[in-house]
Amino acid sequence: MEKVEINHIGLGTLIKEKRCSLKLTQKALSKAADLSRSYIADIEAGRYNPSLNSISKIAKALELDLIFLPVMTEIQVK
Repeated sequence: MEKVEINHIGLGTLIKEKRCSLKLTQKALSKAADLSRSYIADIEAGRYNPSLNSISKIAKALELDLIFLPVMTEIQVK
């Protein structure tokens, strides 16, 4: 089985850029996504590799279609 790895640093940057473009604070995003503010900060900084469930919650809160996130970040298939 192939393993798909999402560049979580690139994903964090994308999340931060989209959050800022919507003029949302990390606190507002965390509330909308039902995740902690510190977890959002760690994802944005590339310290955590979020689960697909967390990515889905964030994408919904940022009004992003989850299907486009991998295209917007680097994906490596191993």
